[in-house]
Amino acid sequence: MCDAFGYVQFMKALCEMANGASIPSTMPVWQRDLLCARDPPRVTCTHHEYDEVTDTNATIIPIDDMEHRSFFFGQTQISAIRRYVPKHLKHCTTFEVLIACLWRCRTIALQPNPEDEMRMMTIVNARLKFKPHIPVGYYGNVFGYPAAVSKARDICNKPLGHALELVMKAKSEVTEEYMKSVADLMVIRGRPAFTNVGSYIVSDLTRTGLLELDFGWGNAVYAGPDIHVAGFYTRYINHKGESGMVVPLWLPDVAMKRFVKELNNMLACDNNVHVIQEHGPPHSKL
Repeated sequence: MCDAFGYVQFMKALCEMANGASIPSTMPVWQRDLLCARDPPRVTCTHHEYDEVTDTNATIIPIDDMEHRSFFFGQTQISAIRRYVPKHLKHCTTFEVLIACLWRCRTIALQPNPEDEMRMMTIVNARLKFKPHIPVGYYGNVFGYPAAVSKARDICNKPLGHALELVMKAKSEVTEEYMKSVADLMVIRGRPAFTNVGSYIVSDLTRTGLLELDFGWGNAVYAGPDIHVAGFYTRYINHKGESGMVVPLWLPDVAMKRFVKELNNMLACDNNVHVIQEHGPPHSKL
């Protein structure tokens, strides 16, 4: 019914009314026809996120067999990862370099068949991709999750720049035409789910305004979902008072140990730099 921005819009309205407002400052907009499929529908873009992939190697792991940890990344950790970014990609965002790093570490930890295709899907807010823009107040889903695709052997063996370039390219492909193509694909193929074989899907919630929600007793200490479908990256202040980003991850126990080792290797620019681990999500959630 709504994406993160629509959800925050709804929660802000509740906050305003809890603090005495009679109506929300931003009125909700329905207008679902804005994102209807075309007539006739036509798929004009490549959508690897909906590739039909058979799980021949049993790579889909039941959630009950997974270990959950959350990892904190502050300025020190991000700076350590950026040491691996090639010069022609220095303009990458913090989110892009972080997910490229985690995609690589996660793939190494899972030890897939070298020929397996691995997917990194990044949720992209497409509200500003449309001309004219989607109206302020629209609270439906307006996002794409383009997939960066690579052979497992290339992610594991090539420098970080390989994964990073693929992630940046995939994000840049989300345009108005791309979103219309997705809507048409939904009609033509009967609303398929994204492929979860060899996939890792992430979303950046650091700028959604979740932490600023105030029902009258102050801002939240932590605000974000606690589900295993995707990795939702949220702002967080650790026990040292450092601001950064907390990243949840689910992996089999043995793979989690390999992931931590690989990540520590990337972060070890000196003996004092290491990832801050927290078992389970932060205790204070909204």
